[in-house]
Amino acid sequence: MNRSALQVALRSALTLLAGGWVLFWSGDAPVSSGSLISQAEARIGRPATPMSYAGVARRTTRRSVAYGAAAGAAAAGTYYYAAPGCRQVVNSYGQIVYRCP
Repeated sequence: MNRSALQVALRSALTLLAGGWVLFWSGDAPVSSGSLISQAEARIGRPATPMSYAGVARRTTRRSVAYGAAAGAAAAGTYYYAAPGCRQVVNSYGQIVYRCP
């Protein structure tokens, strides 16, 4: 290896070490807290804000299942006649199915 190749390799190694140190250093000494992994805390229950993604998704899913089932029941009752003794049941996906004994 000649002198210029050695200098390039040394500069590259030092640059990688310095860059890695900057990426992992957050301003605090991780040893002082006693652990490198922080505690994660989860809150269980309804979201605190009414416009959060979880709250909006829950409400729209509930509405679409309820309205879809009602519209499907009305349309199915108009175009299809079930045999006597059969009854319409809405499954968990909001689909209208007929249960016959």
